[in-house]
Amino acid sequence: MASDSPAHASPHADALREAVDAGFPRAIAELTDLVRIPSVSWDGFDFEHVRRSAERVAELARETGVFDAVDIFDAPIPGTDRRGKPAVLATRAARNGRPTVLLYAHHDVQPEGDPEVWDSAPFEPTLRGDRLYARGAADDKAGVLSHLAAIRALTASSAADLDLGLVLFVEGEEEFGSPSFSSFLAEHREALSADVIVVADSGNWDLDTPALTVGLRGAVAFNLTATTLDHASHSGMFGGAVPDAMLAAIRTLDSLWDENGSVAVPGLRGRESATPDYDEARLRAETGLLESVQPVGTGTILSRIWDQPSITVTGIDAPTVRNASNTLVPSVRVRVSARVAPGQSAGEAREALIAHLQANAAFGAKLEFGEIETGEAFLVDTRGWAVADALETMEEAYGAEPVQMGVGGSIPFIAELVEMFPDAQILVTGVEDPDSRAHSPNESLHVPTFRRAILAEALLLSRLDQRSTSGAA
Repeated sequence: MASDSPAHASPHADALREAVDAGFPRAIAELTDLVRIPSVSWDGFDFEHVRRSAERVAELARETGVFDAVDIFDAPIPGTDRRGKPAVLATRAARNGRPTVLLYAHHDVQPEGDPEVWDSAPFEPTLRGDRLYARGAADDKAGVLSHLAAIRALTASSAADLDLGLVLFVEGEEEFGSPSFSSFLAEHREALSADVIVVADSGNWDLDTPALTVGLRGAVAFNLTATTLDHASHSGMFGGAVPDAMLAAIRTLDSLWDENGSVAVPGLRGRESATPDYDEARLRAETGLLESVQPVGTGTILSRIWDQPSITVTGIDAPTVRNASNTLVPSVRVRVSARVAPGQSAGEAREALIAHLQANAAFGAKLEFGEIETGEAFLVDTRGWAVADALETMEEAYGAEPVQMGVGGSIPFIAELVEMFPDAQILVTGVEDPDSRAHSPNESLHVPTFRRAILAEALLLSRLDQRSTSGAA
């Protein structure tokens, strides 16, 4: 629904629009500078790039002139003698009874993958049409800059002093699973405490329609090794009598799904909720699903993505085709990645998966489970005043009624934020769109959407600056 004049327009809206427009070239320049830093947080990549990225974010935060303190911290990874990647923490105390807003994003990125599949260099930002292509351009360095640009627009557009409390938290290891996140929260709990938390790490419904993410699936991931032999044997001499590990792994894994491709693991359950219209043609357009290939699962397409569990085998360690010999492979290792529907705990899902695989180990194969990573699902309580403010300011910025949507992916640390700050209202926003291809080759940012996202956040911060900590305007 288009809306040029929402019923509750934000104070100083015209001035904010002008400030966002005036500051937008700077935001683009800073974003391109930041994405040139290949800040991959995974083990095996150069840590100094992540450090340099954190230092640049801290420098940009100081340049806003609004924060009382800007620092770079790391925190211990529980159960190890290692420390996590550097995060930026900037704070500004609230004045005159105003609320405090925590603005979250992350400055680390996924690995580039095969550079031959990219149409331009992964860490050299390239503008083609309305899209800026580079690793991290959308996920999530645009989230970092949307916070900073919104703050600058807010201060530039108002003659009055800013009373809103601000906390900027830019994490450095989200793409690596946030292993030190809980320690970081515990060490900086007082500084991070806020009335409203804005997590800029999600996306929008389409190029013209904003979205507030209100549901995220949880996650369970692990390496599974299937073994049938204590050594390789000749496939001609013994094939047909002796099950090789690949056969056992394929049969075992196949038990995870039914004939429709739906998850068939007892104990993994979905939930019921209404979903917007989304047809198969759109699914094919957004995913590149081949014409001959049919979608999997049952129910509405979005219910399958948002509200039902899914299981994907994301990797296999086995002899390559080039190195294949006529042998029965004794052992195969696979990576299993499961998504857990909102309303079910990751721990319950983990136990259901392990029990099912052990009960269905084909031919009695020996199964070994590596470290099991879990993340909790999340559902937003949409009754709060901050949610109402966010929806109204999104509509004001985009000229379209926002969609309250689920996301099939996972942001596990949100559940940790809820546990640590149970009274905070959490808003999950973002700059991505269905064509952003986050984590994939040719990741990109739609530049006009980036501008509108900055405006929406600036309008929201302006609205919150007029409220008391009780939510009263």
